[in-house]
Amino acid sequence: MLATLLLAATQTLAAPKPNIVILLADDWGLTDVGAFGSEIATPNLDALAKQGTRFSNFHAMATCSPTRSVLMTGVDNHRNGVGNMPESMPAAHEGKPGYEGVLSDNVVTIATMLKDNGYHTYIAGKWHLGKAASQLPGKRGFERSFIEADSGADNWEHRPYMMLYDKAYWFEQDQPVESLPDDFYSSKFIVDKAREYIAANLKDGKPFFAYLGFMANHIPIQAPAEFVAKYKGKYDAGWDALREARRQRAIELGIIPKEAGLARMASTKNWNALSAAEKRQQSHHMEVYAAMAEAMDFHVGRLIAYLKESGQYDNTIFVFMPDNGSDPADPFNIAISNAWVKANYATDVYPLGGKGTFSANGASWASATVSPLSGYKYFGSEGGLRVPLIIAGAPGQVGGQLSKTYTRVNDLVPTLLEAAGIPAHDGSYQGRQVEPMDGRSLLSLLQGKTARVYGPTEAVGYELSGCQAVFKGAYKLIKNIPPLGDRQWHLYDLEKDPGEANDLAATHPELVKEMQADYAAYAKANRVLPVPDDFDMQSAALRYAVHHYLVPKIKGALPWVLVLLVLVVGFVVVRRRRNS
Repeated sequence: MLATLLLAATQTLAAPKPNIVILLADDWGLTDVGAFGSEIATPNLDALAKQGTRFSNFHAMATCSPTRSVLMTGVDNHRNGVGNMPESMPAAHEGKPGYEGVLSDNVVTIATMLKDNGYHTYIAGKWHLGKAASQLPGKRGFERSFIEADSGADNWEHRPYMMLYDKAYWFEQDQPVESLPDDFYSSKFIVDKAREYIAANLKDGKPFFAYLGFMANHIPIQAPAEFVAKYKGKYDAGWDALREARRQRAIELGIIPKEAGLARMASTKNWNALSAAEKRQQSHHMEVYAAMAEAMDFHVGRLIAYLKESGQYDNTIFVFMPDNGSDPADPFNIAISNAWVKANYATDVYPLGGKGTFSANGASWASATVSPLSGYKYFGSEGGLRVPLIIAGAPGQVGGQLSKTYTRVNDLVPTLLEAAGIPAHDGSYQGRQVEPMDGRSLLSLLQGKTARVYGPTEAVGYELSGCQAVFKGAYKLIKNIPPLGDRQWHLYDLEKDPGEANDLAATHPELVKEMQADYAAYAKANRVLPVPDDFDMQSAALRYAVHHYLVPKIKGALPWVLVLLVLVVGFVVVRRRRNS
């Protein structure tokens, strides 16, 4: 008996630590992956799903950098510095504790913890957690890095995608990059860099952590022509047809119950009211969207193939998730952004997706790509928060599972640390006080030992940009700001009604009151600030654009304006002297 125990202990000690790969997509809806009900071809993600576990009740934050901040630290975004992303920060919140818009110094990243425990740590792609010298990946635990620092950039060239920024901020090893390779395409390049970094240290036997922050499918929606061609005509029936088709597939796959409702959002336009030309234009935008997702999956396949060839695949944990739900933003519907896009990009060529072109889906297609959910990016509805999660390759994991229990992005750092045999800190790290993690490890769930992570009476709070929510057992209490919401509390039974079609607030007033108190306790504990009554995200983004795009442009042009002014004054003086 003793010999058996000693042998088991020796084998455990000798087992190599697993490699960890995070595949973070951008702005994908719950059913944008084949394994969750999509018509988009994602064979490599589907293979990971078949090997591992799909999570159909997993929640991110509703926008980019807040999700990334939690994914990087396991700490609530209001305590890790990213109470809101800089681009949509209310003026009243700027500079307040927890609302710095970048990772604060009082949190430890998973990269730091893994590096301190013998891991190589690499990042390629979108960062969006700060671009000052002290905020870049090298200062947050990453050994090698090539990142885009803001919310996005062009996928083909070194230039900004919107008038939020004066330029595209790319960094390699924390140093500014002013040009990209001639054959640059974001998904390809991100995988190329990850492969390069992994290969460089492969022979030393140390495990690696690779974080791939894909820009697919953030606007501008861009994809190689060969992928776009695959989807020609695929979406000619319109967004309502796609929404219903995905709902049916999600039911067949067990993602949602068959009796779940399907709420139609007011922002979804009437497809049949469009002209033939408008329908063709709109369906083409969705074709490019699908192509961009498939192109990302294709390059994920290149990474997986390399890991198999190099003998690393069988000892690698894969985590795939998007940072939030589908994006309803339509730059063409806002006069100032429409003017900027059309001055900098081609928007009326066929096919779209290539270098120099700009495509965006807008709210109507977003309502289809989040199907069977309601809402989308920016808001606290399930379409903004509930995203596909796939975990594969964890130690002792049972393959082919579908987990329907409530989980959240806060849970991933504790999960990966436990899988790597590294204790999660409790608020103290290497002798200094830091913010404690507030998620739960999912490893026992992955191993089939437990069925749920949070108990039926445990309340979990959420807030971002004035959208508030609390999850408790099967229920969710939610308050959204306009234009999607009405600033009123609504109650839903997510087990029966994940599409949030049947408001139970009027019939369960005591539960509403109880969960309002739960939310108030969460907000107090996490120093959540209320947004001003007149706050809206579009105005906040415009204010950010003025400060970070127009002001730098004006400053840059100021010397030439002064020279021109001197010349004009000189010309006037000379003319007057001649005429006197």
